Amino acid sequence: MKSLLNALHDGRLIELPDNDKTMALEYLAAIIEAIPDIHFGNEGVAERVLAREKSYNTGIGKGWACPHARFSGDGEVVCAIGWSPEGIDYGSPDGIPVRFLVMYFVPETQKNSYLKEISSLAKAINSLPDLQNLESLSDLTEARHRLLDAVGMALESSVPEARARMIHLEARHAQAASEAAPILPEGFPGIVFPLTVVSLPPSRFFVLCQNDSLVETLEKLEDLPAKLAGDGWFSHSEIHVVLRSSSHYKPDRIVHDCICYSQADVRSDTR
Repeated sequence: MKSLLNALHDGRLIELPDNDKTMALEYLAAIIEAIPDIHFGNEGVAERVLAREKSYNTGIGKGWACPHARFSGDGEVVCAIGWSPEGIDYGSPDGIPVRFLVMYFVPETQKNSYLKEISSLAKAINSLPDLQNLESLSDLTEARHRLLDAVGMALESSVPEARARMIHLEARHAQAASEAAPILPEGFPGIVFPLTVVSLPPSRFFVLCQNDSLVETLEKLEDLPAKLAGDGWFSHSEIHVVLRSSSHYKPDRIVHDCICYSQADVRSDTR
């Protein structure tokens, strides 16, 4: 369940803005496609997930669904997690509305790792009451805590004790880091962009993004790099920037790898 834990650590748990199944799948696919170094060819993640869903329903019961898209090549298994407060009519075998939707991106060389993770997740769901009683979840923070605790418990039961303690510590670190990240507003109508912020001494920086409006707006906000370095996120008006990772280069340059959620309609600026 390592990729699930990584998703929580990297801020890829979001409140789904729509209870429609297709819309929810397309939204999570956009989150995955925004991850740097994800190569999905001419056919996008959403297209493959929706095509598979037509022939095989990926609802696994008890309020969970795990759609996936397989692609040729190498890389890591990654996932994005959507939480639906009211539940999605997903067509699951048990008829229970889906509240946790976990979408996986699976390189062909990692299909065995993916199958092991899905098996571990299904076992955890069937054995842990906290992963079944989802109706009581009141907000995204509570959903995140439930997942982190349950994942930690599941890992402790399946790996040696020393490794379990290490992974549980990682889960707690992930929880502490993710609590600082902003929660997307209910009914979030915006779109997602990959975004890079390059910080230069003493206080200069520039933004790399495929949207001119976002670049122009963000480069006017002098505290952007400091907020990313200190808090791991930045919000301004209808724009929310979440830090994924930072890399340091000599002599003293810092590259912040981010995902930007914009509530404004900026599709026309995207090239």
